[in-house]
Amino acid sequence: MGKSNSKLSAEQLTELQKSTKFERKEIQQWHKGFLKDCPSGELNRTEFKGIYKQFFPFGDPSRFADYIFEVFDRNHNGSIDFTEFLQALSITSRGSPEEKLRWAFELYDIDGDGLITKDEMLKIVDAIYRMVGSMVQLPKDEDTPEKRVVKIFHLMDKNNDGHIDLAKFKEGSHQDPLIMQALNLYDGLV
Repeated sequence: MGKSNSKLSAEQLTELQKSTKFERKEIQQWHKGFLKDCPSGELNRTEFKGIYKQFFPFGDPSRFADYIFEVFDRNHNGSIDFTEFLQALSITSRGSPEEKLRWAFELYDIDGDGLITKDEMLKIVDAIYRMVGSMVQLPKDEDTPEKRVVKIFHLMDKNNDGHIDLAKFKEGSHQDPLIMQALNLYDGLV
């Protein structure tokens, strides 16, 4: 996707239909809106953080937005183009539980080695807690990021080897209603 593309070609539309769960007309509408908000055709990290700040004005979403940005930016060039944006939006809003779990696993697996460590999970959970601020009242056994991570690892790391692979993550997520609820947060909104 070049920066100067103001209209998607027929090939680009066809490719986006294949790689997302959006119809042709929806893709065109999303593209128009994306270019309105990002005339360069790309969304940089600062702009991305600004969007998150609008949705979470009472907390600090900057760290969480950084982590999400890394997952959206599939080619790791420091910006999100329309294709990357739409593919991530497709998974988070219309993806199957399996697709959403894989996407969430990528978010938590910060270093991309195929395993989630306690430290990686703590970084994400801490970023989430900072983002929501005092907007959410949590149960006593989850009222700090550390307690939540201990609880998740107790659920998912059955062999106590100190990390969670994709299989453990999927299995454990199905047993935690909060995780499944969070994965389905955007269903039907887009």
